[in-house]
Amino acid sequence: MSLRTVLFAPTNKEAQVENLVQFVAKKHQDRGNKVAILRVFEVENDPLAAAGFEVKSAFSLQKAVEKTAANDTDALFDKLVNLQDSFAADTQVLLVVGELHYLLGTDFNYSVATTLDADIVVVDKSLAATYNALSAQLGAFVAQSLNGKNTDRLLGAVVTSNLASYLQQDWNLKNLPLLAVNKDGQDYEVLDNLLGELTKIEHEYPRISPARFRSSLTSLAASNLQRIVLPEGDEPRTVKAAIQCTERKIAECILLASRDAVRAQADKLGLTLPTELKIIDPANVRDKYVARLVELRKAKGMTEELAVKQLQDNVVLGTMMLEANEADGLVSGAVHTTANTIRPPMQIIKTAPGASIISSIFFMLMPEDVYVYGDCAVNPNPSAEQLADIAIQSADNAKAFGLDPRVAMISYSTIDSGSGPDVDLVKEATALVREKRPDISVEGPLQYDAAVDKTVAALKAPNSKVAGKANVFIFKDLSCGNPLYKAVQRSADVVSIGPMLQGMRKPVNDLSRGALVEDIVYTICLTAVQAINATK
Repeated sequence: MSLRTVLFAPTNKEAQVENLVQFVAKKHQDRGNKVAILRVFEVENDPLAAAGFEVKSAFSLQKAVEKTAANDTDALFDKLVNLQDSFAADTQVLLVVGELHYLLGTDFNYSVATTLDADIVVVDKSLAATYNALSAQLGAFVAQSLNGKNTDRLLGAVVTSNLASYLQQDWNLKNLPLLAVNKDGQDYEVLDNLLGELTKIEHEYPRISPARFRSSLTSLAASNLQRIVLPEGDEPRTVKAAIQCTERKIAECILLASRDAVRAQADKLGLTLPTELKIIDPANVRDKYVARLVELRKAKGMTEELAVKQLQDNVVLGTMMLEANEADGLVSGAVHTTANTIRPPMQIIKTAPGASIISSIFFMLMPEDVYVYGDCAVNPNPSAEQLADIAIQSADNAKAFGLDPRVAMISYSTIDSGSGPDVDLVKEATALVREKRPDISVEGPLQYDAAVDKTVAALKAPNSKVAGKANVFIFKDLSCGNPLYKAVQRSADVVSIGPMLQGMRKPVNDLSRGALVEDIVYTICLTAVQAINATK
């Protein structure tokens, strides 16, 4: 049973959100629905709990202000997702009490709504003396608090005003339906329309917020602990990430470094090494892999002398552990280049059965959704056949990580608006995807704006089921994909997780050399989930 989540967003402190939430909750209970209430901020002597409703609170106002000031709100929104998930499976309606505080920024409620994939009811109590003043007040709230984004989240407004009768007769604020008006804030019997809206509105396609994606990723990884080898075992960020993953029981990390070097880094960080964290000194184990490396690469001229030399590289050593089933996945790149990270696995691990190509994707954690970009790291100039296979791999992995894939084959042309060899290649690749995998929702060629913007899509590709709502983007070559993902990442301050390699027989993933500890943690999670999925 799906959980219907609605956030009630006050326009001012006078808006009586609690009274409205209590009324709506009671009406749903009367209709036989199980209702729960989620508060963003903790409240002492909560009147909603005292009224007998199931209420959970996320965090204190002080903590929210501190985290917002530090631009470190991920943990807050992750807590909201975890609380949303904690309600019983038979809960049908979750009502979220929105908050106002000048230190949190004007779009705080909108961020909460996108995190929970909630719809929004604007709640206003106005002392405006004229209809125009009231309309302007609500219009400003929508423009500032919701940033004019995704108006399909707005169920409408509930307005308490002495101008109620005028509002009922004449309402012209676009994109904000008037659900109810009244003169007395205690009288919500006019809300029958609102009650109906809470149960019948369905969105065109599912969305997954960055917080929801992160929560799902860590939960999946924790469900079946995988052994992840980290060749850069004494690198400070890697040590910290490995400690976090061990303490959070996300993965069984294996650090390749001397124990003294790892302990020294932990001491500098003020951290304690968990007893469960496995540390292997490369000097003690390299020799055991020499013969196997010679056997695997003898056709390429590998000798014992060369094998001994190559195994001085911890990425090669970690890859040999992966090949020997002594690890389930490998993560590197905090100090190594992408080429140095992926070359040994491509030579030793090679492709998975049935895979024709090794490619990569990034999970781009956009403000309101998660996108998949491919291939942005491995194949410089794929053929139409290879591009089709990259699209199929990307769609399958998007689905494996909880997304509903809608694939856009990106070009400088939309449908038949342009021509040229590059456009022809994308057209051919799109046709091949449809031929090989008719179950995949794909469109191409599409320009990026037509792929993501409904208004542009309606003009350029009105008959497309993907245009305007794509979440998997396939770029023709690295010259397109690599600069674009970096432009989005840096200019829009978007977290990107990856590149995640696809088509490899065992999971190996690269890090940016500028990776934060959090990036490494989530890449370890990603690799662990790949390993889990590979065994299914």
